Amino acid sequence: MHTLEFPSSMQLYEAPPKVIQPLKIVALGDSLVYGFGDPEGGGWVERLRRSWMLPDSAGHVLYNLGVRGDRTIQVAQRLEVEFRHRGELRNRVPDLIILSVGLNDSARVGRRNGKNYTDFELFLSEITALLEQAQQLCPVLFVGMVPVNEAYMPFLDCLYYNHADQYRYKEATRLVCQQRGIPYLDIFQQWMERSESWRLKRLSQDGLHPNTLGYQSLLEDVRNWEALTSNS
Repeated sequence: MHTLEFPSSMQLYEAPPKVIQPLKIVALGDSLVYGFGDPEGGGWVERLRRSWMLPDSAGHVLYNLGVRGDRTIQVAQRLEVEFRHRGELRNRVPDLIILSVGLNDSARVGRRNGKNYTDFELFLSEITALLEQAQQLCPVLFVGMVPVNEAYMPFLDCLYYNHADQYRYKEATRLVCQQRGIPYLDIFQQWMERSESWRLKRLSQDGLHPNTLGYQSLLEDVRNWEALTSNS
């Protein structure tokens, strides 16, 4: 049988390997995004940002836009301005928004049975509006809140956080995300399923913020999240 031989100029073309373009990502929210309580690594967002700066990483660019004490309404007020100024290149905007907010909305003010900082029905309308606003800009991911240490309340002598209110507000957020097709990482549920001693070792002395170990664990939860890996 005669075997056809192609001259070198007719060799089949091999396509070059697909190059993954680095993404521009903005993370907006409260102190959990800011990383308060982690003097070593700066929180889970900063730790993730640094990991994406390593030579063998995809090189994604991540902006930490967390503000301590922010509630949903404050994040909504600054969302689009922050977003429009993080494209890096003219006429470009970020590729992905990561949101994490709601804990401060849930706090009881003044006493354990005081009013929530943001009334629940108002929160429901505000979180819905925030997610709708964000989705109009680009794809969105949502990272949920960490369960507090109730025994250490009040925070700053006036804010009482508790698991029951946390659950109510995070569930409302999770359901709105589900309705809108937004991936939601249920950190509260994941951490509550672990032992109390495991949780307490990962919270700061204020009972509210993760400590260095807590942010390390939070980073692992985020990095193992399929919604993030499929987007990055």
